[in-house]
Amino acid sequence: MLAFLDRSNIGNAETAGMKQALKLTGNRYNWLLTIFYITYIVFEFCLLFWKLFPPHIVGAVVVFLWGLFATLQAAVHNWSGMMAIRFFLGACEAAYAPGIIYLLSFFYLRHEVGFRIGMFAAAAPLALTFSGALAYGITRGHPSLANWRVLFLVEGLPTIAMVPFAYFFIADSTEHARFLDPHEKQIVKSRAMRQTGQTASERVGGLTAVDFGKTLLDLKAWLSAIMYFGANVSYASLPLFLPTILTEMGYSAIDSQGLSAPPYFVSFLLALITTYAADRTQQRALFLVASATLGGVGYVILATVNTVGVRYFAVYLAAAGVFPTIPNILAWTTNNQGSDTRRGSALVLINVVGQCGPILGTNIFESTDAPRYVRGMSVCAAFMFFTAVIALIQRTLLIWENKNLDNKYGQPVVRTTKNVDLSEIAAEDYGPQFRYAL
Repeated sequence: MLAFLDRSNIGNAETAGMKQALKLTGNRYNWLLTIFYITYIVFEFCLLFWKLFPPHIVGAVVVFLWGLFATLQAAVHNWSGMMAIRFFLGACEAAYAPGIIYLLSFFYLRHEVGFRIGMFAAAAPLALTFSGALAYGITRGHPSLANWRVLFLVEGLPTIAMVPFAYFFIADSTEHARFLDPHEKQIVKSRAMRQTGQTASERVGGLTAVDFGKTLLDLKAWLSAIMYFGANVSYASLPLFLPTILTEMGYSAIDSQGLSAPPYFVSFLLALITTYAADRTQQRALFLVASATLGGVGYVILATVNTVGVRYFAVYLAAAGVFPTIPNILAWTTNNQGSDTRRGSALVLINVVGQCGPILGTNIFESTDAPRYVRGMSVCAAFMFFTAVIALIQRTLLIWENKNLDNKYGQPVVRTTKNVDLSEIAAEDYGPQFRYAL
């Protein structure tokens, strides 16, 4: 939650006076957004550090560095200084969020991990809920320090305070988790053997080059990356531009901060509900198609309707579609890769390709398109519908792949949370019982 808060609070800061203070004329504000994602892409390989080194050390270092740079934004006095800070912030955050998604796949089985990823990713709209409310409270006051600087301090310093928690409470493996008793650790050991044929401790350190290459040749991984690109066009641009969009609807800068919070809370709930339901039904594509279509409809309304009340309702639809789509794509990606190396390399691939979406998304809302931003809304709508279509194509491919596996190995035993056979070895690493999640 703190990571996304520190990443996206620049949107609230822009409407709270930063634009005038840093003389953000022309496309300078857009460049502050773009530079973050350029370094996010370049340093995406850092998520593999969570496999190569003890996760508690990786987590503590990354949290400290991004908290430091997030806080330093409050001390900037010109555009070039903010560009430098955003450069390093993107590099630090590239190692965190994707790395946590990867780490979760070490702890949970294929039919469980989606909801856990949903809980983690749902922190993004929850953070934005607090961000809007917090920004509303800060900008209503009149501190001696500029409101936008206070905003960066209030939202950046708590991240640094979380470093000790990251160091002491992020478990290197499930066998060394402080919160498990001996009996639970034995169960966890059996679960790890079922996943990859290795103990939890053996899974820390080392990557397999052959598996990495197989991922790069896997059409399913590329389709996931394309979906992630499409969804990220909207996912990245909505929180950065929503306060501005609401201001252009006629609301004051202060009220726009408060009005941005409720749509995010609704999307937080839907992200949890859809990822949980997809885990239970193992029909993730259907939920993904539904959420992407809902988001597309919201953007169509924003692009075509002038009535303020209707457009604000469309913001709910857009947020409720965009934010549940992202965790379901991430969960689907980890569901359908067998080994640790393949899951890690698939996450690198979808982030390298997918994080190009925000570069587009942060440059389609030009100030010259105010107040309706028809071009930006239309592009976001198109990519949300595009994501839904690719999800259907992916599902069709997976059905075909599963039929081939059935012909080779016979019908698999249906496993649920209650009847998982923990005596199976490496069953989730493309064993005879492995079937792709639809």
